[in-house]
Amino acid sequence: MKEPINLVMDAIDVETFLACTSEEEARNTMLEIMKRMGLNEAEIVFVETIGPGARVRARCYVHKPGDEYRWLRGGRKHG
Repeated sequence: MKEPINLVMDAIDVETFLACTSEEEARNTMLEIMKRMGLNEAEIVFVETIGPGARVRARCYVHKPGDEYRWLRGGRKHG
């Protein structure tokens, strides 16, 4: 079976609403969630505090410009 992550063309975005008290807490919590999901190089691309928390979106690039794009080989690993 193909590794599903190898079929991602560029990035994975995750968006959610977090119960938190500040934008900083939302950022830190979201980065920890991404890390625990194995998406270690995530960055926060959107935060909006609303009432009891914040809507936050994180992005982790699986393939950056110039990378060897695994999806061009049908998701197969090189080698």
